[in-house]
This record gives sequence, structure tokens and C-alpha cells, in this order.
Amino acid sequence: MATPRTMKAVQYDKYGGGAEGLKHVEVPVPSPKKGEVLLKMEAASINPIDWKIQKGMLRPFLPGKFPFTPVGDLAGEVVELGSGVTSFKPGDKVISISFPSGGGLAEYAVAPAALTVARPPEVSAVEGACLPAAASSALQLLKATGVSFDEKTSGATGPKNVLVTAASGGVGHYAVQLAKLAGLHVTATCGSRNIAFVQGLGADEVLDYKTPEGAALRSPSGRKYDAVANCAAGVSWPALRAALSDEGGTAADVTPGARAAITSLLQKATLAKKRLAPLMMTPKREELEWLVDLARQGKLRTVVDSRYPLGRAQEAWAKSVDGHATGKIVVEIGGAE
Repeated sequence: MATPRTMKAVQYDKYGGGAEGLKHVEVPVPSPKKGEVLLKMEAASINPIDWKIQKGMLRPFLPGKFPFTPVGDLAGEVVELGSGVTSFKPGDKVISISFPSGGGLAEYAVAPAALTVARPPEVSAVEGACLPAAASSALQLLKATGVSFDEKTSGATGPKNVLVTAASGGVGHYAVQLAKLAGLHVTATCGSRNIAFVQGLGADEVLDYKTPEGAALRSPSGRKYDAVANCAAGVSWPALRAALSDEGGTAADVTPGARAAITSLLQKATLAKKRLAPLMMTPKREELEWLVDLARQGKLRTVVDSRYPLGRAQEAWAKSVDGHATGKIVVEIGGAE
């Protein structure tokens, strides 16, 4: 079936505006350049970075130009190859991350072949679209604290007790599962309504972040942590430092501010035992392949908070901005509205 010349897409044409700033448009289907693949989209998942870019938090660098079609976590079917692409063929079902180019809120999107992986039949398009940014961030957060996922060395060295904050969110719910796969004792924080959910992910201890103990990140068993995977916004370095063991440890932060980078540099210069590691997730194909294989084996579960058709993308966007999703928010494309 021939690719049409135009497609439905959702774009914004200036900074700010939130969900109301998203517009439904008819635009030309993009053409894949060298090293790219064109996907007929099946699903895209929204991450906080998507609406933070719209708010202007990475201004003037991103987006590269207006109007902009947001969202970089993609699942779809390859329909066309750019020059030099030999690892895929039309008809292949794939998962990809297209950041910072975005393009996911559309019927077709181009993606870098180097960050595109096969989607096995055991992993649905919805599940696949959730993995690239969130699961990769969870994996890189834990690695930044010294956690090893090599079966030969896992548990031999590195952290034993990890704290995962905002454990019911997109990144956090993957971090809990990955930490348990690495053999760690996991203490997690979340809202009271999600305590049973986070326990179901495998957490050994769960704290309601609104209680005094939860606010202080205090383990119910009195444990101190040698690693913290901080997935919550607004947790200060003094609070994270107090939670770390006196012997030392690393708190990796998925929502760092400018101050975090300065703090981290000073700690390295002074050889501090307690370290803050600001994370800027760097997509890696081999990590995404590993995560997809875990999902195929049923070892890594994706929890979907809500699904919306492309025609209701504004609702999905608003849900993400609200910040209380349990798991991931997905826009399904190509199905019934």
C-alpha cells in the first residue's frame, strides 16, 4: 500500500500554551534522510521532557524550529528506508527513540535507524512505545549509582540497598523492577494510593511520601541506602545526602537542575564519599535492545496509566503535565478514534 502524501499530526507553533497549545494539522509525510527510517506510527508515549520543551525549559536550543511535532518515543512499522539503511526492511515492526527531533504525534514519523530496534510479537506496540526514554532512564540511573547488570559481577560489588523515589511513575516503575532484577533490596516512595501497586512491582519496603517518614526518605527497617535513584522532582541534595549511608554512596537524579551539575563537580574535586550524579539520558541502541528483550521474556512489565487516540492527544498531554500518572501515558495512532 503506497504511503500517502499528507498525514494528520499534532503540533505546537510557539513556546507555552500547554495542552491547549497543541493543534491538529494536515502536513506532508516526511521523507527519511540518510540513516533514517520512515515509520507508519502505531503508538507514541509522552514523557515530561516533551512538555518541558514546550514550556521553554530548553530554550533557545529546543525545539529546533516551529511548528514542531512533539514526542520521541515511537512504535510503528517501517514503510521506507533512507539511504544507507540495511538493517531493516519495509514491514518490520520496530521501536525507536527520536530525540530531540520528535515527530511521534503523527500518522508517520522518521526515526534514526541507529536508535531503532526490532519489536518482537510478544511486546505490543503500546508497551514498546513506553520503553525508550523511561526504561532507558531507569537503567542509566541505576548504572550511575554503581549497579551492575552483568550476571557475573552483579551483587559482588556495588550497592545493596537502593531507594527509588516516585516509584509509581514512568521511570520509577521501571527502576524498581530493574533494581530487583539486579538483586538489590528496594525501598520505594509513592503516594498512598499506589503503595500496593509498587509492592506488586517487587519493592521490599514502600513509603508514602506525604508522611514524615516518607518526606525524610527514612527506611521502615532503619536501613541507610548506598544508592538512590531519584525520579521525583524537587527533592533537594541535602535530603538525598541525609538518606545515604555514612560509608558513602551515590544519588542519581533524573530531574537535575543547573545547581546539581555544580554540586557534582565540587564533590568530584573534593573526593566526597556521598555523590550526586545528575542524569541526562543518552539513548543507546544496545540498552534498548536489552530492555525490549526483558519485556519479551516477561521480566520487565510496562504499566500503562491511560491510552488516547491521536484525536485526543491534548488530553494525554494534560494528563502528563498533571504529574500523577501511574506508569505511562500512550497515544495510539491508526486505530479507531
